[in-house]
Amino acid sequence: MNRVMDGNAVVYCQGAFNTTNGKTAHGLVRFTERYRILSVIDSSYAGRDAGAVLDGKESGIPVYENLDRAVTEAWEAGTPASYLVVGLAPDGGRLSHVAREDLKKAIGKGLNIDSGLHDFITEDPELVKLAAESGVTLRDIRKPPPRNELHFFSGKIEQVQSFRIAVLGTDSAVGKRTTAWILVRGLRDEGISAEMIGTGQTAWMQGARYSILFDSLINDFVSGEIEHAVFSAWKDSAPEVIVLEGQGSLMNPAYPGGFEILAAGRPDIVILQHAPARIDYDGFPGYRIHPLPRQIQAVEVISEKKVAAIAVNHENISDEDIPEVCDRITRETGIPAFDPLRDGPAGMIRELQFYFSESGKNLQSRKQ
Repeated sequence: MNRVMDGNAVVYCQGAFNTTNGKTAHGLVRFTERYRILSVIDSSYAGRDAGAVLDGKESGIPVYENLDRAVTEAWEAGTPASYLVVGLAPDGGRLSHVAREDLKKAIGKGLNIDSGLHDFITEDPELVKLAAESGVTLRDIRKPPPRNELHFFSGKIEQVQSFRIAVLGTDSAVGKRTTAWILVRGLRDEGISAEMIGTGQTAWMQGARYSILFDSLINDFVSGEIEHAVFSAWKDSAPEVIVLEGQGSLMNPAYPGGFEILAAGRPDIVILQHAPARIDYDGFPGYRIHPLPRQIQAVEVISEKKVAAIAVNHENISDEDIPEVCDRITRETGIPAFDPLRDGPAGMIRELQFYFSESGKNLQSRKQ
């Protein structure tokens, strides 16, 4: 990307790349304005291109087997790393013993550490001591902000004039954030100003200007923080469209999420991300994913807004079967389905034009 906020980074994803526990690493490989991603660490895919592993498209980001190799290669290429970013997103957000040992090595090599896990590295006495000795910075992205900085819902959301789109999902780790970014960047390419409201640590790491971290907030302030982020984006940047990244899913037993986004963000429409090949909720065998029509119904009852499109996650679906899967979803639900990761945002944006027009906003493409 053109803008790099913080510096050169190696992404640590040992043992989790190309799994749902590596979704933070996946987001950083696909897109970030906060860092220049040099490489990914995961011995399972060493020697391969990270983008090719994820999406079948070369990204120029190699995967190395260990930290030593990643740091050495970066130095020899004339692009020394300044950050090690923890790209792991395990259930519960815990830091494993193996990962902690690798973080100690990274600190010893002079790398700043950014972590979005629930085990706070800034509260680990040994890591803090090592960081002080090496003169590096530790950042816990999920650490709760001071309570006096938090906002309670006030109703100021009603002043926001931007068209608002919530990207929710039928499960956790299903691609909501990726679709939200694809949509934002697609709208910008069409000459329509758009801002992203990030709601998790990965969106922050990708450089979302208006970010809140659900996992770091006290429940009483979640709605107020959503409202404040949306209001701030509108007041500061006056975007024509604001896209809200969803978290979890309304019916996920371990990661219920989305209600506050609907209630406090007050979107004009919803895009629902769905993985048709999944049977059970991610990480919880035996907990069947509720049928897509039921999930659509739940979203529309709560929000009193339409699910305007289904964004399809093509995991475990062959390339040749994706069009038929999208067509089947459209026939069954009456809602157009798209695979934005494979096909880009154009079809989805064309579908949204009806809702843009219905809202009275002139959001036609201004692409030169």
